[in-house]
Amino acid sequence: MDIIKQCLGIARDPRHTKWICPLLLLADAALCAIIVWKIPYTEIDWTAYMEQVQQYVAGERNYSKIYGGTGPLVYPAAHVYIYRILYHLTDHGRDIALAQYIFGVLYLLTLAIVMACYRQAKVPPYVFPMLILSKRLHSIFVLRLFNDCFAVFFFFAAIYCFQRRLFTAGSMLYSAGLGVKMSLLLALPAVGMVLLQAIGAPSALRKAGLMGQIQVLLAWPFSIVNARAYLSRAFEFTRQFLFKWTVNWRFVGEDVFLSRPFSLSLLAAHIFVLALFAANRWLKPSQQSLPQVVKSIFSPPPPATQAAISARVTPRFILTTILSANAIGMLCARSLHYQFFSWIAWATPFLLWRAGFHPILQYALWAAQEYAWNVYPSTDSSSMIVVSVLAITVAGVWIRTGNEIGRAQEPKVQHVK
Repeated sequence: MDIIKQCLGIARDPRHTKWICPLLLLADAALCAIIVWKIPYTEIDWTAYMEQVQQYVAGERNYSKIYGGTGPLVYPAAHVYIYRILYHLTDHGRDIALAQYIFGVLYLLTLAIVMACYRQAKVPPYVFPMLILSKRLHSIFVLRLFNDCFAVFFFFAAIYCFQRRLFTAGSMLYSAGLGVKMSLLLALPAVGMVLLQAIGAPSALRKAGLMGQIQVLLAWPFSIVNARAYLSRAFEFTRQFLFKWTVNWRFVGEDVFLSRPFSLSLLAAHIFVLALFAANRWLKPSQQSLPQVVKSIFSPPPPATQAAISARVTPRFILTTILSANAIGMLCARSLHYQFFSWIAWATPFLLWRAGFHPILQYALWAAQEYAWNVYPSTDSSSMIVVSVLAITVAGVWIRTGNEIGRAQEPKVQHVK
């Protein structure tokens, strides 16, 4: 009985993550090596990426003229620059094994940052095994080589910097991730709420300006040739989705999936849920209503008041706010493809814990999600599970955080950078 109590104590005490995380990372490093060694690589988008980069290397700067085997280039400029480096390192994309090992290192770096974010939020050790056990997530990184892997790396690196109150570095990393894939826009409302309350409106607006400047610099070589082509391809909001690839909405049927009313309903739901969270959950550190916060943008509070608000923007609040915004976006997304699981897999364990579910239920929901994302092609039942777990997660976070008072976890106000 004493041993059981001791083990339970370790599983619940966040202090033990200091030594548990390195062990989990070491185990996952070995797992990644075995996967690359034993499981055949699966070609999906890598060749298309290399074909597009080859055109860039040859001097093409008009986005509307850059194509690969899977279609036109539809990612922002940082994607091109990153895969240009990989193109050089992997002998024009031919050395697949080296590319896999590079992505294995990227996976482990991202996992280490995710664990650091969790530790900043004081998540108990029993949650952490869920971070390393996903079959689909390993596949996305080391067997498929998707660009989402780089975007997710920048995403969590930005969150970690925000948690450490390195807001300039965090803003730059967030913008770098956005320069890889526009999926980071899903978290933008939450990032804005965090910055507004943590550093005040004037500084938050400067950080927003910095993000915009980085996007302009990344896009410049392409924009000076054809800015409209770049914006319409890199940030395409009117993209048509194919029913055969959807992971989340297969159960509604193809006619509904392709219909405009369904698309508009999802957009309306997304806006509505975001507004609910923004007005009733994400403004808790300010202890003000949404109209009052909007007013404070034009009339900032006194320094002492702003310092008190900033102190309530804790690492746990930051991680909860940004990951819940991302989960809301995924729940209301018109179509999720398998690589989008990289945005969900490392967010779900934390959000299920924040929802206050019993550990057994946390693992049950995590396992159901993992099962559903490993069904290929997706089915009515697997897609229903995908949507249901996301909905339960978002609802759980909404209910649990509604009972919390916006207060600082640590009384000390840290220096803002």
